[in-house]
Amino acid sequence: MNRLFYPALFHKAEKGGFWISFPDIPECLTEGDNMDEAYNMAVDALGLCLTDMERNKIPFPVPSPVDQITVDDDAFVVEIKLDMMMV
Repeated sequence: MNRLFYPALFHKAEKGGFWISFPDIPECLTEGDNMDEAYNMAVDALGLCLTDMERNKIPFPVPSPVDQITVDDDAFVVEIKLDMMMV
């Protein structure tokens, strides 16, 4: 269970770039000026949230299947891969 995959919603920001939310971890939010930065920030944010959950002995949520996530017109789903050994 070292590698985890969670779906993230990449929302187009009004002033450019993206803001990212995780349907399974509502408190996990981040943003980036472009796709590359947004993806890297999503990996970092997910790592911080899951590390905090682990530290506080909170079980990780089961990742939602990508095809069951409701997506608004201004967003798209990206699966974020996290290696817990690298966090």
